[in-house]
Amino acid sequence: MTSARIIGTGSYLPERVVTNHELEQLVETSDSWIRERTGIRERRLVGDDQSCGDLGRIAAQRALEAAGCRGEEVDLIVVATCTPDRIFPSTASALQHSLGLRPGGAAFDVSAACSGFIYALSVADRFIRTGGASRALVVGAETMSRIIDWEDRGTCVLFGDGAGAVVLEAGEQPGVLSTHLHSDGRHEPLLYVPWGPGQGYAALESQGGYIRMRGNEVFKVAVNTLTRIVEDTLASAGVDKSQVDWLVPHQANIRIIQATAKKLDLAMDRVVVTVGEHGNTSAASIPIALDTAVRDGRIQRGELLMLEAFGGGFTWGSALVRY
Repeated sequence: MTSARIIGTGSYLPERVVTNHELEQLVETSDSWIRERTGIRERRLVGDDQSCGDLGRIAAQRALEAAGCRGEEVDLIVVATCTPDRIFPSTASALQHSLGLRPGGAAFDVSAACSGFIYALSVADRFIRTGGASRALVVGAETMSRIIDWEDRGTCVLFGDGAGAVVLEAGEQPGVLSTHLHSDGRHEPLLYVPWGPGQGYAALESQGGYIRMRGNEVFKVAVNTLTRIVEDTLASAGVDKSQVDWLVPHQANIRIIQATAKKLDLAMDRVVVTVGEHGNTSAASIPIALDTAVRDGRIQRGELLMLEAFGGGFTWGSALVRY
């Protein structure tokens, strides 16, 4: 049976570092408050001359180099982002051209907020399993700083910019074992951006285009939802939680990560945690964390990974992957 296997990872963080101490000058907050509640010490911000696609391109180039393959060998690109460069063409389409990917292959964006990378990975996995692609590039890229109200202390301390990518290849060896995607639009008022171009530009002035979040309520739903999807994912794959080597979670909040690890009975030294260095990079956070752990040698070939994420919408998803 054909499987989609990860053969290369890559990531990129912008150069500009913004520490908690710098945010103390903007809003009423403190380094200790931010660290205690989120685990974040600093975040990266995109340069004025950079776009979401620029971040994604560098991460993708690094993933292709790690995979040892050329762009023209890739026949599918899926980009997960909620901060695309343009309404159209898609960021994926622009990357297909700039990276020298095979012309004529499918290229499109997926928007599922912080769950976006899991959604994109699942779509690419299905393409490969059904013969629709032989090699796929899956990118998570975000410029969250561009939809942040820097006077809102409830959100400006949380988010950052960055990109991560993986290359998938069709083969007989186990790779992506299963993916699980979910959404529930009833929770939209808890975490959303109130404006989009479909509403017209008059609405932008009245509603604003920045993230709005009711943090405490999001936290409660996220913890309950993620622990449940971890259980469901393992049960559907017939895998015991003791068999999981690494948890690679969405990097939103250290307390949410710790709660999920506890549900898996997984010690924190078997959990990839990068939230302290880049904050919540939305759809980019899982591939950044994955690439970090692959490159520093923690994650080894043959190990079993649990990837999971929760985002605005609400959306949530998981992937069980044999690396």
